[in-house]
Amino acid sequence: MQEEKGNITGGTYDAIVIGAGHAGCEAAFVFARQGLKTAVFCLSTDHVAFMPCNPHIGGSSKGHLVREIDALGGEMGKAIDRCFLQSRMLNRSKGPAVHSLRAQADKKEYSAHMRRMLEQNERISLRQAEVAGLVTKEVQGERVFTGVVTRAGIFYAAKVCVICTGTYLQARCLTGEVITSCGPNGQPQASLLSGALSEIGIRLRRFKTGTPARMDGNTLAYDKMQIQEGDVPVIPFSFDTDPDSVQKEQLPCYLTYTNEETHAILRKNLHRSPLYAGVIEGVGPRYCPSIEDKVVRFADKDRHQVFVEPEGAHTTEMYIDGMSSSMPEDVQIAFYRTVPGLEHCEIVKPAYAIEYDCLAPGQLTMSLESRACKGLFFAGQINGSSGYEEAAAQGLYAALHAAAPLTGKKAPVIDRADGYIGVLVDDLVHKELFEPYRMMTARAEYRLLLRQDNADLRLREKGYAAGMIGEKEIRRLRWKKERIAKEIRRLKETSVGTSKEVQAFLEAQGSSPLKSGCTLAALLCRPELNYQAMAAIDPNRADVVSREKATGTALLDEEVCTQVEIEIKYEGYLERQAAQVERFRKTESKKIPKDTDYLSIRGLRREAAQNLAKFLPESIGEASRIGGVNPADISVLMVYLEADARRKDEKKESA
Repeated sequence: MQEEKGNITGGTYDAIVIGAGHAGCEAAFVFARQGLKTAVFCLSTDHVAFMPCNPHIGGSSKGHLVREIDALGGEMGKAIDRCFLQSRMLNRSKGPAVHSLRAQADKKEYSAHMRRMLEQNERISLRQAEVAGLVTKEVQGERVFTGVVTRAGIFYAAKVCVICTGTYLQARCLTGEVITSCGPNGQPQASLLSGALSEIGIRLRRFKTGTPARMDGNTLAYDKMQIQEGDVPVIPFSFDTDPDSVQKEQLPCYLTYTNEETHAILRKNLHRSPLYAGVIEGVGPRYCPSIEDKVVRFADKDRHQVFVEPEGAHTTEMYIDGMSSSMPEDVQIAFYRTVPGLEHCEIVKPAYAIEYDCLAPGQLTMSLESRACKGLFFAGQINGSSGYEEAAAQGLYAALHAAAPLTGKKAPVIDRADGYIGVLVDDLVHKELFEPYRMMTARAEYRLLLRQDNADLRLREKGYAAGMIGEKEIRRLRWKKERIAKEIRRLKETSVGTSKEVQAFLEAQGSSPLKSGCTLAALLCRPELNYQAMAAIDPNRADVVSREKATGTALLDEEVCTQVEIEIKYEGYLERQAAQVERFRKTESKKIPKDTDYLSIRGLRREAAQNLAKFLPESIGEASRIGGVNPADISVLMVYLEADARRKDEKKESA
């Protein structure tokens, strides 16, 4: 809507955030740390950073995102370090590229902590109000955001806005035949903002997700399940968290399985599932299907994993991970009770599916700004993604770019070779998504370089340049880099011979004996050897340790040891991937003029031309990742751009 003078004015802010979920919280903290006065609007202040689905932060690839958020100065990693019930490093049996931290969260404490952080920040005003309208004006033929109007008709002015509405837009929850117009967990839906978005030319579509039932933990038989304990010692998510502060008693999780009886009940009642009865309009996540969808799609499987996880330290409620459903409650009771350990379970909250509005693809720039309205940014599930971590990463990234014109700082550009955040943003902007997007390690081409353990080494300098990281933190990072490089150099320069002590050590480690002298770095390349164990044959390790202690440092702390070992063991692979990144950078540097008329390029397939015109890539690299654009199309495009550049040069010379 155009700015209406009749609205009651509620105040003027630098930035507005719509939604106080994981994306909204990170966006608000970014604005505040940039010195911007910020208003955060949400439907309920009692549900800040709410976790309506799984009770954990991190996991495969998602743990990478949390580490990157932390490296850039975000809050999620610090918050979960304060509020976790159990912590584990997943995929330890695999290579370091896919190691991922996951922590079970105390959901209420996590939400309360984030609310306290918002409320205690003098630059943030947290308000419970539904945003009903977006106010814009025309500036030199361009639509520009100027403020919002609440349901009560109060106008709030601002220069930029990040919309982080999650799964609340025109939301409805479905449990069998029972359909309720509400947001997750029975909260109010946002019923007016969808119309406001459509009014300024933003196209919406419907997506669907779901959540499993919560059980009364007192009715479960844990002795029939496999116990899953947390790691000792605990590795914190945040690079700023003192590792000693997170060592505590942890709550267990449990593993059980569905069986053929479970599947038979589900197959028998498929006609009562809104998913198969055609009641659900939205598209669901392919990589996190409901239990009835699993039974249909994976009919050859005789069982599926079920994880039983605590929801909090002060509740008996348990989350039944792996069994989301939209079946009627009577069917839910029947199939849940076929699972070992759940035979006498009592449902506290039934499972449900939820449908909601989100953006159709092709409407965002690489800064997550709307192409239709300058100053309006989007983050989280409204962009077609799923997951708390994906949302938080987008909230931080969008706010950094929204704040940049107001602060004069340069927003960090993170591409696919810089981090998982770059992969996430690039995919959301350029891919034709047909279901909610979920981050996976397989989506990252350069995942050996983009490990969770080195997120600070990759991104903290960018956070510092953006004003998100303090002097103390950046000094520690630079000191850490120096220590890693120094120790790698020492290992490459230190040799050991074929003494009895060395040969005995190698035999004890199951490693073949040396035939001649060898550097410690070369020995460390053997898969059966590790950095810490090799202290037994390192002639200089004691001197190094004592020298560092004398200066008040500890060279061989866990973070440095991890980097030294990975850098040496995987040196050849890392160099090969670095060369791939160099080639990637070259394609990204080949820019495409904004006024390129793809539909007029001869030889370019119509599908490719239409998709390029829809997504408007800024470089050849971006163009190559758009669906429906093949290598032959890229070749045609490059020939056209070179010829077009020559024509423009000739025109300038003749003028």
